[in-house]
Amino acid sequence: MLLGTWNLENLYRPGGPSGPPDKASYDTKLASLAAVITELDPVLLGVQEVGDPAALDDLTGLLGGDWHIALSTHPDVRGIRVGFLSRTPPRIVADTNAFPAHLRPVQSDDAGTEEPTAGRGFLAVEVATETGPLTVAVAHLKSKLLTYPGNRFFPHDEGERARYGAYALYRRAAEAATLRSLADDLLAGDGRTRDVAVLGDLNDEVQAATTQILLGPPGSEIGTPGYDHPDQGDATRLWDVAPLIPADQRYSRINSGRRELIDHILASHHLIRRVTAAGTGLPGEQAPQLPSVGPDPAERREAPGSDHAPVWVRVE
Repeated sequence: MLLGTWNLENLYRPGGPSGPPDKASYDTKLASLAAVITELDPVLLGVQEVGDPAALDDLTGLLGGDWHIALSTHPDVRGIRVGFLSRTPPRIVADTNAFPAHLRPVQSDDAGTEEPTAGRGFLAVEVATETGPLTVAVAHLKSKLLTYPGNRFFPHDEGERARYGAYALYRRAAEAATLRSLADDLLAGDGRTRDVAVLGDLNDEVQAATTQILLGPPGSEIGTPGYDHPDQGDATRLWDVAPLIPADQRYSRINSGRRELIDHILASHHLIRRVTAAGTGLPGEQAPQLPSVGPDPAERREAPGSDHAPVWVRVE
């Protein structure tokens, strides 16, 4: 079976401030997204940036066969949220944006505004597979794209850029800690026997501190000597599949000309041992062909498809 994650990039119906400007652009975007999902043929696909639930219905209507939708009830201020497309009916086991106990609100601007919750909710579902239940959480952490007062995408000076970069990092770190708390609940200390995955747009790369928060006990990463030596940490660890992705495909977005892997799939001990392949884009193809994006998202309102490549794993 194939399990994947994909940021659909501003999936809104046309006419609003963030969606395509007209129906023709919208139809082109949907057709492009549907072609990729059809080729992927996932059992379960975590999705991000669903701005309009009706738009996801429109997209699903272009896919062959039966599909089921689960969406978080915790969108951000722009209305975008995470969700799943599933071949079998998903059972929602968690939908939350609440910080865990002891984690305090974080500063988000120069005025001292504090954010007491994650910007977007985390959704976890359980689906039935031929090998037993699979539990998966989908997330979309705070972006590295910075927005300044007055809805600006460019700072007045480098001091402002640095401060707002720090505010974004505070929030992304708090959200990573919140997602790790949810992963602890899903693993229930039994990752050696449970098939659990955490996936989504983490908005940072493999070695970033925020991504590392999600792994749990240190050591045993894929490619290290500890990977093949079981220890007590295996019950609560998550493994990032990134090292299993061919090196020339190890990116899911191109930011100002730089390739970066910011979309991730992390798997429990029981699940990672059953992964037979991992990749970005479409299975069997070369490195993803992606546009290079800049700091102003409005520049892509008429663009087809997504500025992200899907990330996927195949599980035996």
